[in-house]
Amino acid sequence: MRLQPLELGFSDRPFTDDISWWDPDAECTTVIAQPASNPDLWEEYLRGAERSYRHHGVAHALDVDAIRDGSDTAMFWATVDTAGRVIGGVRAKGPLRSADDSHATVEWAGQPGLPAVRKMIDDRVPFGVLEMKAAWITDDRETARRLSRALARSGFHAMALMGIQFCMATSAPYILDSWRTSGGVVAPIAATPYPDERYRTKMMWWDQRTFAKHADPEQVSRILLEMEMASNQQTAQLSGRTMAR
Repeated sequence: MRLQPLELGFSDRPFTDDISWWDPDAECTTVIAQPASNPDLWEEYLRGAERSYRHHGVAHALDVDAIRDGSDTAMFWATVDTAGRVIGGVRAKGPLRSADDSHATVEWAGQPGLPAVRKMIDDRVPFGVLEMKAAWITDDRETARRLSRALARSGFHAMALMGIQFCMATSAPYILDSWRTSGGVVAPIAATPYPDERYRTKMMWWDQRTFAKHADPEQVSRILLEMEMASNQQTAQLSGRTMAR
């Protein structure tokens, strides 16, 4: 089936101010920012990611020094608890210009599924693709469960803010299982042993056109609400800057 583009177009609207809201389900504040506009929060997010990856024995899968300048990060999410601590987050890389921009090509290097990975990405690039990377959450089990559902919705905020149709992520199946709640679909591509032989990493896609067919009803409601909140805050920020000129 041939994909048809959404009538959105990639947004060229500036996004320099933080966007945030209280998440009553996760019991935290979701903050969407850019590395350059909130470097302190960016550093706190990176420290948490590095600590989490090290704790789970996969520190080699996260090169913090390579991403610290934020040049390939369109935006990032930080979940902040009532004490002001960052307890989870994720970043969005892109929009991808081709499969060569995606870290997935590194993860599937030398694997039979690499051509299919490249084709899936390249076929969707004209419609807009963001790659969700470096996701992490606190080790507290109960809090982690709530945060996982919240972060699973993060790609849709970016779709709303940037006018993009697709988000993708790669991870171990047990993590992707929790992200399925937001309508993600696992690609029919053989898993890759990344970052090492203990793992069977798979690829997941979210499509703004069709996610509601696959997502939990509760997640659909939250996604639509949060997309509207993100867009409204962005519009208000832009209106304020226009009036100030």
